[in-house]
Amino acid sequence: MIILSIQVEYRSSAFFIVESLTLISSFFSASGALSKQLPFFISRDAQIEMADAVTQAITKKQNLVVEAETGTGKTFAYLAPALLTFDKASSEKIIISTGSKALQEQLFLKDLPLLMAATNFTGSVTVLKGRSNYLCNERLARFMLETKQREKALQIELIKIKNWSLTSKTGDLAEIKDLAEDALIIPSITSNNDNCLGRECPSFDDCFIVKARKKAMDSDLVVINHHLFFADLAVKETGFGELIPEAGVYIFDEAHQLPDIASLYFGESLSSRQLIELAKEIEFVYRTELREAKQMSKAADQLRLSALDFRMAFAIDKGTGSWRDKSKERVMQLHVDRILQVMDFLKEVILERLGKSDVLDHCFERLTQFTLLFKKLNSVNESGFSYWFECTKQHFSLNITPLSVAQRFQAECEKKQASWIFTSATLSVKGKFDHFTELLGLQESQCLQLASPFDYAKQSLFVVPRLLPEPGTPGLADKLVEQLAPVIRASKGRCFFLCTSHAMMNQLAAGFRQTLTFPVLLQGEKSKQALLDEFINHGNALLVATSSFWEGVDVRGQVLSCVIIDKIPFTSPEEPLLKARMEDAQLKGKDPFAEVQLPQAVITFKQGVGRLIRAEKDKGVLIVCDTRLVTRKYGNLFLNSLPCMPRTRSLDNAIDFLKTID
Repeated sequence: MIILSIQVEYRSSAFFIVESLTLISSFFSASGALSKQLPFFISRDAQIEMADAVTQAITKKQNLVVEAETGTGKTFAYLAPALLTFDKASSEKIIISTGSKALQEQLFLKDLPLLMAATNFTGSVTVLKGRSNYLCNERLARFMLETKQREKALQIELIKIKNWSLTSKTGDLAEIKDLAEDALIIPSITSNNDNCLGRECPSFDDCFIVKARKKAMDSDLVVINHHLFFADLAVKETGFGELIPEAGVYIFDEAHQLPDIASLYFGESLSSRQLIELAKEIEFVYRTELREAKQMSKAADQLRLSALDFRMAFAIDKGTGSWRDKSKERVMQLHVDRILQVMDFLKEVILERLGKSDVLDHCFERLTQFTLLFKKLNSVNESGFSYWFECTKQHFSLNITPLSVAQRFQAECEKKQASWIFTSATLSVKGKFDHFTELLGLQESQCLQLASPFDYAKQSLFVVPRLLPEPGTPGLADKLVEQLAPVIRASKGRCFFLCTSHAMMNQLAAGFRQTLTFPVLLQGEKSKQALLDEFINHGNALLVATSSFWEGVDVRGQVLSCVIIDKIPFTSPEEPLLKARMEDAQLKGKDPFAEVQLPQAVITFKQGVGRLIRAEKDKGVLIVCDTRLVTRKYGNLFLNSLPCMPRTRSLDNAIDFLKTID
């Protein structure tokens, strides 16, 4: 009887898979359901192949890794199977995680509604972002109270936000059209894990975050981002709840970002910003609730000052480095001791007033956590971790990051009876997925590589110019401006210049602004979306940018006809996490450059190249100003990882090609 039951179940499962694959093939056919929603839909073999693989992974509860190059249509290739195989009776939910908020919104507002109509999906769908995207009513009220009357411009902005909040159903700050995503006011009107009062908050019943998370828990499909996924794992580990529901299907788009994001969340950090924010919270309690606690106010100010002094002790403008090495310096040890003394004294002062203020009680908990974490960050001898610091102009952070997240991530996958699907346009290195799968412990996963349907032989030209100095040569920026200005003129602007450092980016922007009559846009002068909108609206602009524009940017048509990359995007070997991983590889008898640094650079390089051709009718020139691609042996690894583009060493050929583009 048991054998018969298993056979019947297997046949039923096999029949369901066959039926699902037939449905997928029909759905993506030239006359299928999708073509009725998209008038200009073109059936693509690679898209159907990916959709078939996703369908089997979902129905068999397997892991799948898919590299789908630009133009494959990977978004629909994973969304359609997820919706078509959904069974409401099973109560298994679908989690789709993306690499950015922009892609989250595109999925939720554009792609999902279209696919839901095409598949007749009747489940509930929502989008959930990190808490910094949602207005905190309590912090808004407090900030309005603290803001001085003479700051009229700020008061006007706060009143506008307050009025919007009264009618908003979500509290998502993205709804405020003229509020930049990096606006300085946002940290003051949103909460974080440190300052959120939870159920003790007077505004808890009206909390936008609580409402968003409850809606996510009740939904059948939730669109999140990678940071939120790992934040959820961190919350679950504490035993204090969860941010997203358990699911039967997990799909990660832009999956190449996962290893580094996982490392950050499986590690720990403490920043001067957190310490100063805590000091401000305690000062607020003193001014509004406990006016007699003057000693507490002074102790809080000592914490603020010691954090600022600690930042000054790093004696650098900004940058990162090894905390394991830096912490050995006598001056740093003195500052560490000073902060610990101030923390201990502040705890004693607050301890006398516990129970008199909910906010102060919460501050005491945070201070206790910060003290323990600060001590852990200064116990720098544990192996298997990278201890590093990061300095901005005003703040510092101390960080401990695991060198490998493979075991932890694989354990999470094995906990859940679910299918795990990972996809991106850039996961392989020279046709192999080893680098990605080893970082996440996915060696047993099925891997699929799908080439772009674009005709790169006709649509593009790849140039590595002759006679350019190697990267790092003094005066390189001036040389690049001189050599490439004629190319940008031939392209009529319409160009991205992608740099590997802010220094080169700023030098090039200054040089081109003196040389060209076209608009020259510079990353950092406006928000990312505002720059993209301006680039498209001008129709003849040069955008000089760095890491933010290497991926997640989709500019179609001839408004982008040329992409220039200053050099191979090797991460600095002094970058703390990379340095620690390379040292670990060396201890294991591996080649650190070949095993760690090189594969990472190839994947980043492919992302930058992918900005050029975004549609079937696009044409453009790719220029990489790094002769190491042809003079060094490892250059072949980069070249062999790219689409089959015609190659030349002549910028004159690039100019001729650009002149033929309409």
